[in-house]
Amino acid sequence: MIKNIKAIFFDIDGTLVPFGMHNIPDEVKNCIRIAREKGIKVFISTGRHISWIDNLDDTEFDGYVTANGAMCLLQDKKSCIFKRCINKKDIDKLITYSIDSQIKFAVVPYDGNIFITGENKELLKTAQTLNLPPIPVKDLSVAQNMEIVQLMAFGSEQVRGDSPLFSQILTDCEPTNWNPFFCDIVQKGSDKSAGVEAITAYFGINLSETVAFGDADNDLGMLTCCGTGIAMGNATPSLKVVADYVTTDITDHGIKNAFYGSSRNYGA
Repeated sequence: MIKNIKAIFFDIDGTLVPFGMHNIPDEVKNCIRIAREKGIKVFISTGRHISWIDNLDDTEFDGYVTANGAMCLLQDKKSCIFKRCINKKDIDKLITYSIDSQIKFAVVPYDGNIFITGENKELLKTAQTLNLPPIPVKDLSVAQNMEIVQLMAFGSEQVRGDSPLFSQILTDCEPTNWNPFFCDIVQKGSDKSAGVEAITAYFGINLSETVAFGDADNDLGMLTCCGTGIAMGNATPSLKVVADYVTTDITDHGIKNAFYGSSRNYGA
């Protein structure tokens, strides 16, 4: 049993909510409720912007690490305690590059008025899988005067890999991958660990007193910075390697088993 846990961070897609579903299973809600009743703070840590978080039902959380750590909000989902935007130099270069590119982009401003630069099969598939709301199409040039916390690049892994996107265009940014159809893009130094550190500093919690649950490579920083990192059974091989503990698959009671089983007892 790990003692003195003060905070738990949960990824959403593939961790709290199975892909293809759009709500938290009841047994997971119960685990969250018990943890909070025992005084443990429970946070979301996701690649989604707060405006795209629509699959948590009425479950209460103490705060939100969003946009892969580029933006942190308190329980009211409005009070921002941390943000890190993509620099305007990179946005300006991307505006020119995107005109003739096969890659389509979702642009995620701080204010949540997300738009896309066009559609391709990868974007449409992602929108269906994640149950995203309709997204307006706009010219990327409108981003020049916006605070952009994240970009999403939609295209096959080969197309993205063969492009100069990161070697020449977004040179102060870094991608995080958790889906074969796209990558999330944030300013260098922004990943979920940056958000976790901002949240814990705000609440006066030591990182050694934290637990993180995740399933994908964009959770790597979070699992390694928290006191205990737990990978879902359905997690990527690279995440399992760095995890302190691997639970069962999300569809095989992964969260519940981590709370109650294998001599681990988080908040129960």
